[in-house]
Amino acid sequence: MKTMNKETLANSGAGYFIKGFELIKQKGIRRFVFIPLLVNLLLFSFAFYHLFVELDVYMSMLDGWVPDWLSWLSTFLWPIAVLFLLFMFSFVFSSVANWIAAPFNGLLSEKMELMLCGKSIPETSTLDVIKDIPRTLSREWSKLAYYLPRAIGFFILYWLLPVVGQIIWLLFLAWMMAVQYKDYPFDNHKISFYDMRQALKRKQGLSYSFGITVAIFSMIPIVNLIVMPVAICGATALWVDHYRDDFIDRSY
Repeated sequence: MKTMNKETLANSGAGYFIKGFELIKQKGIRRFVFIPLLVNLLLFSFAFYHLFVELDVYMSMLDGWVPDWLSWLSTFLWPIAVLFLLFMFSFVFSSVANWIAAPFNGLLSEKMELMLCGKSIPETSTLDVIKDIPRTLSREWSKLAYYLPRAIGFFILYWLLPVVGQIIWLLFLAWMMAVQYKDYPFDNHKISFYDMRQALKRKQGLSYSFGITVAIFSMIPIVNLIVMPVAICGATALWVDHYRDDFIDRSY
C-alpha cells in the first residue's frame, strides 16, 4: 500500500536530476558509476568534437536549401538549426551510450535503489552483469522501436511549423529522455515497457521536468560528460519516491 505523506528527496523532476549529482558520490555507489561514466565520456567527447568541426558544413548545407528569395530567413534559421543540432547530437549520442552501457546502467539503478531503501549493497560479479545483457538490450530495442516512428513525424513538423514545430520537438525529446532514464528501475523489476509509459503519463509534470533538465544539461560541454550516471541516480530516486509503492507488491 502506498505510504501517505512520504518525505521525498526533491519537489520536481528537475530537482531529482540535480539530486543525482549528490547521489553518484555516495559511498558504495561510486564503483558502479565508473563504466556508465566512461562510456558517456568517450561518446560525448567524440560527438561534440565532431559537431564543432562540422558545424560550418551543416550551416552551409542549410543555406543551400534556402531559396535566394528567402535568404533573409537565414538569420532566423541559424539559431534554430544550431539548437536543433545540439538537441539531436545530445539525444542520439545519449541513446548510443545507453545501448552500450545498458547492463551497467541497470546495475547502477539497482544498487542506487537498495541504498535509498536503506538496504545493504551486495558485491556483484561479472556473471551477474552478463546474464542481464539479453534482457537489457531487448528493453533498449523496445525504446528504439517506440522512438523512431514518432521522431520521424515530429522531425517533419519541426521544419513545417515554425515555432510550434520546435516546441513540439523539444517536448518530445524531453519525454524520451524521461522514458530513457526512468525506465531502468522499472525494467529491473520486470515491469513492462507499456506499464512504465502509463505510469510516467500519470505524472507528466515530473516526467517532462526531469526530461527537459536532462536534455539541457546534455548540451553543456564538460557537464554532459557525467549526465548519464547522474540521470540514472536521479531517476531511481524518483522511482523510489513516486512509483515504487504502486508496483512493488506486483513485482515480487
